[in-house]
Amino acid sequence: MKAAVFNTYTGPVEIIDVPVPELAADSVLIDVHAASINPIDNILREGYLKDMIPLTFPHVMSYDVSGVITAVGTDVTGFKTGDAVFARAHQEDAGALAEVARVKASALALKPANLSHLEAASIPLAGLTAWQALIDKADLKHGQKVLIHAGSGGVGTLAIQIAKYLGALVATTVSARNSKLVSSLGADVVIDYKEQDFTEVIADYDVVFDMSGGEVMENSFKVLKKGGHLVSIKGQDTDDLATKYGVSFDWFFMEPNGDQLTKLADMTTKGTLKPVIDSTYAFTDAAKAYDKLAEGHAVGKIVIDMKAA
Repeated sequence: MKAAVFNTYTGPVEIIDVPVPELAADSVLIDVHAASINPIDNILREGYLKDMIPLTFPHVMSYDVSGVITAVGTDVTGFKTGDAVFARAHQEDAGALAEVARVKASALALKPANLSHLEAASIPLAGLTAWQALIDKADLKHGQKVLIHAGSGGVGTLAIQIAKYLGALVATTVSARNSKLVSSLGADVVIDYKEQDFTEVIADYDVVFDMSGGEVMENSFKVLKKGGHLVSIKGQDTDDLATKYGVSFDWFFMEPNGDQLTKLADMTTKGTLKPVIDSTYAFTDAAKAYDKLAEGHAVGKIVIDMKAA
């Protein structure tokens, strides 16, 4: 089968022939209709996590997949051949950017009928990251106040909507050109990070969800109330600022979770969660898609149409 791979750390994205993954008892094979790409893909390619997540080569890229099941493992229940599904594949199954993907049944959810494969593929990693940050880690409640950094990004656009679904008041940081978008998604307070210092705009927040790290994360402690919670996917609290400010801190990697993805699917069916797609590329242009991702200015998600001519 054809797959988008890199053959060495820092190597280029290439489309080559690789073996079709073997069906495992706990997994399914999927005819991939669409995949989406995430910053973690480029981070892995640059070798920044090779001690934590060692790779074998050629490494098939991407985790987010939407498609149709073509084969079902002997231990799989609840899914059948012909089902339209979407998922964030586990690390050992990484390889959504291929004609066929293997995914554990535990990571699967049925694709909402109201979403195209392109829209569905944009949700899993970003949506699960937002869900796990706001619900599993921060335990965000109705009536609480949350600051979501980078609100126009892939995770941010979904995090805003999930926070509003939970009944929170949402502040977010974006550039001015994306203020209307995040307002349309439900943001109550929109902060232009290029012109405003968020620490001077808001205070006494219950939760901050950080996707920037560095000074942004460090300054985020200042806007939390005592007992508040900062969750980051980018930085770690090496200076123990949480103790200084009397708050809690979590840094985490998201985990594939089909049950949570099903809840996100239900939200899309009800119209309370809408994917935001920055751009779509043909499979043959996968390298260009990753170049676009590396620029860091995508609004929502970049999606690969595996069936485009």
